[in-house]
Amino acid sequence: MPSASPLIVTLDGPAGVGKSSIASRLAGELGIAFLDTGAMFRAAAYTLGEGAWDWTQGILQQKLGDFEFTLRGSGKDTELLLNGQPLPEDIRSEQVGQWASQLAVVPSVRAYMKMAQIFLGQTTPLVAEGRDMGSVVFPGAKFKFFLDAAPEERARRRFRQLEALGKPADLEAILSGINQRDDQDRNRSIAPMKPAEGAVVVDTTHISEGEVLAEILNTVRPPA
Repeated sequence: MPSASPLIVTLDGPAGVGKSSIASRLAGELGIAFLDTGAMFRAAAYTLGEGAWDWTQGILQQKLGDFEFTLRGSGKDTELLLNGQPLPEDIRSEQVGQWASQLAVVPSVRAYMKMAQIFLGQTTPLVAEGRDMGSVVFPGAKFKFFLDAAPEERARRRFRQLEALGKPADLEAILSGINQRDDQDRNRSIAPMKPAEGAVVVDTTHISEGEVLAEILNTVRPPA
């Protein structure tokens, strides 16, 4: 008798909606790994460098062939490793985020990332967050969610996050970047960002992270 597939929960949505924080907390509640797929694209963008999205498909495929992503731990303590090494904090910069969004529309990059993510999901129970986890990468996931919020609220959250980290923050620039990334992600020809079929849509604009987590947990693990 074939063994059951690992549990997969997907959280999709635009930049700055709080997916990573909520997904890591959800994974902790469920005792499984957290897959930050945005970090995978950011790691590739950081490693390959600015302008990599303009390289030929052949060169990109060759470079990506040297990449191997693995996971270690669970919940907020999950580590995403690239070739056995933890990812540097610099991948979280606004600049690398823009690079990652540019790289994400390249067919060979998306094909590689999809393959890498599916492989991880075949071997490890996951909470996977990104832009197209439920719609493209894990369409058969048992639980699928799409988180959204007004761009202005997402910009404010990112502004507060950067301030808390002691990093320079310009609210207008952050909002402009979010709107640019939304346009790229929602209108790209390959796997545009949208709620997956059957996904539960949660508008987080006016509710706290804890309330979002509780709503998701009530679906994934209903109260007795």
